[in-house]
Amino acid sequence: MYRYLDRSRKKTDHLLRLVLLASLCGIPGAATAQTPGTDQLSGKLVVTGASTLAPLISEISKRFERLYPNVRVDVQTGGSSRGVADARQGLADIGMVSRAMKDEEKDLHAFLVARDGVGIIVHKDNPVQALTDEQVVAIYTGRVTNWKEVGGKNAPITVVNKAEGRSTLEVFLHYFKLKNADVKAQVVIGDNEQGVKTVAGSRYAIGYVSIGTAEYDESQGVPIKLLPTGGVTASTETVRNGTFPISRPLHIVTQTPPAGLTKAFIDYTRSKAVHDIITQQYFVPLVD
Repeated sequence: MYRYLDRSRKKTDHLLRLVLLASLCGIPGAATAQTPGTDQLSGKLVVTGASTLAPLISEISKRFERLYPNVRVDVQTGGSSRGVADARQGLADIGMVSRAMKDEEKDLHAFLVARDGVGIIVHKDNPVQALTDEQVVAIYTGRVTNWKEVGGKNAPITVVNKAEGRSTLEVFLHYFKLKNADVKAQVVIGDNEQGVKTVAGSRYAIGYVSIGTAEYDESQGVPIKLLPTGGVTASTETVRNGTFPISRPLHIVTQTPPAGLTKAFIDYTRSKAVHDIITQQYFVPLVD
């Protein structure tokens, strides 16, 4: 038994010497299975902003943390405006912005992660299958207040709107050429999940949320349905092929050019290694 252990030690020492010799001689892959330096990643990242992006970035973060056990990523919501403000003020390492960047935000460094759409949702049991853009505008401005006026049941419409600072609100208003002051809402919500829960809990509510969020929740049995916009089915597929009229880029932003851990994480979110997560979250990857 002891002779076996001794032979084992000699064999191990011999292998270690071979590995060391190979590394000194520059033989690729002999000294380490990981990219030099990346195995040493450690530290904490704070990521804040768009609720649309938060679930996606959270899932990507979990995989990143498994790859690098000494890294922690703290993902917080609060809207795209918070993502921009926190990144600018150094309160977050990375901000999340679920819309196109504005001219006044050119001081930030923006990185496209995926694409998404904004879709109208109603309760699954609502018999209305489609609304024209004009009907949506009439509902949100209070000129139509009963579902029977647009082919539904005789029931009052509960209008659900997004709070200021939410990029989904900005995208919705821009497409329908509305101002937030024009909207007559009974309920004002923050993130997408609040919008989904509100509509799922009210048979006569109408709202608008991230298509990715809505499709994911529908797949989990949440009683909502997406309505077409401009005659086009609201789906990840129509966002992907460019036919859906309300699509948007999903960005992450930094105050300064990213370096170190921040750069490694951003590069990872934009790599093919996470395309499966992006697809599972019902968003459109950068490259199919």
